[in-house]
Amino acid sequence: MQDIALLAADPAVWVALITLVVMEVVLGIDNLIFISILTNKLPQEMREKARRIGIGLALVMRLGLLGTVAWIVQLTQPVFELFDHGYSWKDMILIAGGLFLVWKATKEIHHNVDPVDHKEDMVGGTVATSFGAAIGQILLLDLVFSVDSIITAVGMTPHLPVMVVAVVVAVAVMLLAATPLANFIEKNPTIVMLALAFLLMIGTTLIAEGMGFHVPKGYVYAAMAFSGLVEALNMVARNRRKRNAPGGTMH
Repeated sequence: MQDIALLAADPAVWVALITLVVMEVVLGIDNLIFISILTNKLPQEMREKARRIGIGLALVMRLGLLGTVAWIVQLTQPVFELFDHGYSWKDMILIAGGLFLVWKATKEIHHNVDPVDHKEDMVGGTVATSFGAAIGQILLLDLVFSVDSIITAVGMTPHLPVMVVAVVVAVAVMLLAATPLANFIEKNPTIVMLALAFLLMIGTTLIAEGMGFHVPKGYVYAAMAFSGLVEALNMVARNRRKRNAPGGTMH
């Protein structure tokens, strides 16, 4: 308790905490987009439960990894070398997760572009999946994003309580934002394609990071924000055209 009191009295610790919370929330966006797209493929009555389980598993996984910080740090140590680049367990996890994201996003884009080929898999206009399959895929990506999240946290502060608070706050934000984001994606078909493009870009970035090519996260999120802004302007334009069209509601 005394150590926690000392940490709470240190302004530098508060700065580190706020910075880490922001970083964890931003890193959680990738995870949240994937969970939203995947759970929207479930029957309506299962979606909320799947989101809560998926995000709950993300919290459990992150807290569990924080309990093994010494082991997590070792994941960055090279275990073999290929083409003059040393590959660590972290690199291999990022590459595997990136390949999975690229495969999954490509598959979903194909389903959205050519739904006629997948009529047997459709439920209410959405590609169907089972509850167990959805949770399994969420768990797999939770692991990838959790490792990346915790290694980021370890690199930013040596204080475990600060990491725990930041992770809990970030996951709480994910929990609050999950349903509104999923509903927004479901109601706007063009947003689905944009979100899948984001997942494709994130997957490619993970593969590049795993292979030793550092991609500044700021560039990735700036591109996502710009694309989101353009799509928001398109949505405003579409809504105005609908209101001004014959039979539309005029305000």
